[in-house]
Amino acid sequence: MKFCFVFNSALKDSRFPPMTRDELPRLFCSVSLLTNFEDVCDYMDWEVGVHGIRIEFINEKGSKRTATYLPEVAKEQGWDHIQTIDSLLRKGGYKAPITNEFRKTIKLTRYRSEKMTMSYTEYLAHRQHHHFQNGIGHPLPPYNHYS
Repeated sequence: MKFCFVFNSALKDSRFPPMTRDELPRLFCSVSLLTNFEDVCDYMDWEVGVHGIRIEFINEKGSKRTATYLPEVAKEQGWDHIQTIDSLLRKGGYKAPITNEFRKTIKLTRYRSEKMTMSYTEYLAHRQHHHFQNGIGHPLPPYNHYS
């Protein structure tokens, strides 16, 4: 069931073209386990590349909005604190000009994460191993999400 969501997203997300069968052996799936959530008083109280951040703010229409970035996002983009915060505000739907005074109204939660990555080949091997461990003595066919 866990991989069903991943495959549905990979095949039916309208933002991207569907994966093809030929692409499967070259795919990797990563999952981040988020830990150590800490509410902080200052929107600058986090480290680029170390902390993920979740912001909560009130948009220009008075609605509460949120947005988050994993720890690696700001570092991969080459962003500093302000660029990251401003990008998160835009990601969360804030359309008004961003001022330093507005940034100070943000509620920020920082967190850490552990990222695990598995290739499709590793997934198939893992699946096969569990199949044999459960007492079923014949090999599993490859997962066919196209049927």
